[in-house]
Amino acid sequence: MAAHIVIAIDGPAASGKSSVARALARRLRYRYVNTGAMYRAVTWLAVSRHVDPKNADAVHLLLDATRIECGFDAAGESTILLDGMDPTAHLSDGAVNASVSSIASIPDVRRTLVAIQRASCTESDVVMEGRDIGSAVFPETPYKFYIDATLEVRAARRQKQGVADKIEARDKQDSTRPMSPLIIAEDAHVVDSSHLTIDGVVGEIIGRLKLKNLALPEGI
Repeated sequence: MAAHIVIAIDGPAASGKSSVARALARRLRYRYVNTGAMYRAVTWLAVSRHVDPKNADAVHLLLDATRIECGFDAAGESTILLDGMDPTAHLSDGAVNASVSSIASIPDVRRTLVAIQRASCTESDVVMEGRDIGSAVFPETPYKFYIDATLEVRAARRQKQGVADKIEARDKQDSTRPMSPLIIAEDAHVVDSSHLTIDGVVGEIIGRLKLKNLALPEGI
């Protein structure tokens, strides 16, 4: 069981889950954990070290030889350093976009990062976003949300961001991987963000949290 409250925000690429989770964490004064950034950081490491992201054994050896440091910045957002290097500026690089699903499908990578994710709530309440938070990382949390949007809307968002991302291919790869695939947890509340603002989605989630009698900060 989690030591503190965990609000799980899952969803496919470009559904808006990262923006929603970050905004929700600020409203609730929780810490924010971006698990996607962790998988992207490992992907960047593999690419930068010329390790084939599809070679599970090679990636496993690389991970074993790497010092991973995770924490939170002054704003309460998760951070990750790999051998003391901050990969943040490279997390949306084309090579990372092209290979992150392959890295995320490697069981050793998932086991390593899930252990870090589970440890992140030992000191404070968190809003954690990803693809398997409610289904695999914290299946016991009663606060599960799945943010979705139409394929067309998500593709348009990626294009507007200037990110080259094959949304449909990533959906298929993330949903069919053997370990912790992208699924909607049975007890998750689904929010379609296609025609909602970030504040609109956050408002719907807060409404659901109130229905579940979660104690919220004064004024919310």
